[in-house]
Amino acid sequence: MTQRFYNSDLTDAEWQIIEPLLPGPKPVGKEREVDLREVFNAIFYRADNGIKWRALPHEFPAWQTVYGYYRLWVRLGIWEQINTTLVQQVRLKEGRDAKPSLAIIDSQSVKLGQKGGRNKELMATNR
Repeated sequence: MTQRFYNSDLTDAEWQIIEPLLPGPKPVGKEREVDLREVFNAIFYRADNGIKWRALPHEFPAWQTVYGYYRLWVRLGIWEQINTTLVQQVRLKEGRDAKPSLAIIDSQSVKLGQKGGRNKELMATNR
């Protein structure tokens, strides 16, 4: 890891939890040259600071590389898998079941869902 440190950077302990959840290297082809921990740090830096991909500081890997990994992990469902695993680990650490037994639907979400789409069409035809 380089000399600089941002508040959004992963600690060693956090990286030890996340690293095993990432896909391994490809069995064929060119060997990976980028440090995936630095890719994560760049993604978290961007999220923490609300900047454009192109505005990533130069000490991170190239923004195109970081964005490419981010999009790939979104498409493959890696982010969702990491999130699910981390939530389950926290729940187990707190002495709870790994998976929640209850789901809550926010009433605002229901209200917003009722206002769009088909209801507008019905109101237009009833005029």
